[in-house]
Parts: sequence; C-alpha cells; structure tokens
Amino acid sequence: MAAAQQLPASLRGALTYSIGVLALRRPFLHKLLDLEDESFALLMLVLESHTLRTTDASFSESLYGLRRRPANIAANLRRRQKLLSVVFLVVLPYFKSKLHSIYNREREARLQATLWGDESQGYDDGRGGFQQDYSPSSGAGASVTTRLAKRAQRFVGICYPWLHASTEGLQFAYQMLYLLDATGYYSLALHVLGIHVCRATGQELMDTSSRISKMRNRERERLRGPQWLKTLQGALLSCTYTVLDYAQTGLIAAVFFFKMMEWWYQSAEERMSAPTVYPPPPPPPPPKVAKEGIPLPPDRTNCPLCSQKRVNPSVVTVSGFVFCYACIFKYITQYKRCPITLMPATVDQIRRLFHDV
Repeated sequence: MAAAQQLPASLRGALTYSIGVLALRRPFLHKLLDLEDESFALLMLVLESHTLRTTDASFSESLYGLRRRPANIAANLRRRQKLLSVVFLVVLPYFKSKLHSIYNREREARLQATLWGDESQGYDDGRGGFQQDYSPSSGAGASVTTRLAKRAQRFVGICYPWLHASTEGLQFAYQMLYLLDATGYYSLALHVLGIHVCRATGQELMDTSSRISKMRNRERERLRGPQWLKTLQGALLSCTYTVLDYAQTGLIAAVFFFKMMEWWYQSAEERMSAPTVYPPPPPPPPPKVAKEGIPLPPDRTNCPLCSQKRVNPSVVTVSGFVFCYACIFKYITQYKRCPITLMPATVDQIRRLFHDV
C-alpha cells in the first residue's frame, strides 16, 4: 500500500519531466508547467473517477490488484463513497499543494525582508542600485484586496507548518497502527469514509470486466439523434474507452522511462564530474655513463668506486646508480657530482637501500 501511495508522486515527476523536455522545442508548453498543479489535478481527476467508477479502487490501487470495500457491509462502494474518495484523492491534495506554494513564497518573502529590509520600502534594480517602489499596492494606497491577500499569505505561512505536521503525523500513526494490526484503516481518509482496502480475488476481477462491458453497452444504448450522430458519438466513446483502458499501461511506461532517463543523466553527470584517470607516465630513460666518469664493474653487485661487494648499499637519486655508503659519501662530499654520470649531486641526494638487487 505504501508503493501505491508513492505512485502519484512518481507519475507527477515523470509528466513534469516529459513536458519540460518537450517545452525545449515548443515554448508554448511552458504554460502547462506554469499550471502544473492544475494540469496534474485534472489528469488525476479523470483517472481516479474512471477507476473508482469501474473497479471500486483508486488509480494506483487498481495497479496492485486492490479493491475498496465498505467496512460495515459486503457490497460495492456507494456513489457517495466514490465521490468523497475523489475528494480525498484529488481535491484535498490539490489544495494542499497550493498552500505549500503559498507558504514557500511567504517564507522567501520573510527571508528577503530579513536580509534586505521590508520589500515595500524599495527593491533592487539589478545593477546594485536601490529604487523606491511607487506601485499602487505599496504604502497607504494599497487596495483592500491586496491587503487581504497579504494577510492570507501570512496566515498560511503561520498555520501551514502545523497543518502539514498534523497530516503527516496522522498518516504515520495510521500506517504504524495498520502494520501492528491495531486498525483496519491505513489512512485517516479511509477511516472517515469507512472503507477497507483488500486484495481482489480472481472472481472479482472477472466480475469487474463483465460489469465494465455492461456499463459501456448501456451508455451506447442511451445515444440519441440521427444515425450519423450516433455513429460519431459511438466512435468518440470507443476512443475514450481505449484511451482510459490503456492509460494505466501508458503512464506506468512513462514513469519507467522517467526513472531510466533520470538514472542515465545522473550516471552521465557522475562520469563528467569524476576526475580523469590518466595512465602512469613511462619511466625516464636510464642515465648514460660519461666518458670521463668511472666505468661500471662487470659484476653489478660490486661498488664502482671500490670494486668490492657493496656494504650499506646506497643510491644516488640523480642518476640511480648504487655504491657503498662510505664510498659515495666521501666522493660526493669532495667532488659534488655522481662518479659515473658526472651529474651534479649533494649528500642529501643519497638514499639508503634496505633491499639490494
């Protein structure tokens, strides 16, 4: 049931994303984004009304094979319960969304007033200057409607956090009680309506299909007018039935496509923001033996200076050749160079080797 409750939010995100992508090429679609709440509420009103009328379940509940049943009698939902279900599923969430938008605007206005002073005193002209606001709605010339709207916004800004906390707390409490089997209702709306949500049986699914067929046949029989008008009305009804029948599949596909695109672009952003890993650079070429330098001994385990087995082997970092520590320390202290390559060196560039090769 939690998944059924999360479906409208995912559906709304998918529709908003799809319209936003299409609006990049067709700017007139931005009007739908400006009326996002109204567009989504109208869509859900059509879907919820259709599914409650045909399957006695909400749009998301019907996808999971759930059905709404009156708690006191074993029968189908009454007309009043279906109507109130639409109110709880569509109308109240719409008003809550609008209140949330008003609360956000009021909070931003309060934050701006805290940072920059009262907005009625002036506004920033975008170039670092400050201009006085001479609009009719400022000061004593403000109309009654504007003052009432501002008071309503302040009232919403004060009351909405408590309203939101109360509704979320009640929702959480009902879900916890439902999980603990302390109540048969998983939300306050179902408790008010006296409706239980249960799994539909195979027989109920078959009865639903036959009931839908009978309803549509009765609607076709009610058509009035000339033959050509009946034909036109029948074609429109068939198109409407087809769209509504495949709306669930199409919207679920849209949600899946939205989630896939979200994952795709998130992965692309992660790849673009990840640091570039380059292959390690090739080792530098080995130093060349100078003509005036000391020749290398045939046995590489011997010290080139004393021609004996190396004792406390140490390397000169500027050239990479290994000597006895005492030999190379004396030589570099006296000549300030590598004895083989004649490259300049200091005693600070001598490193002790603990594993001689």
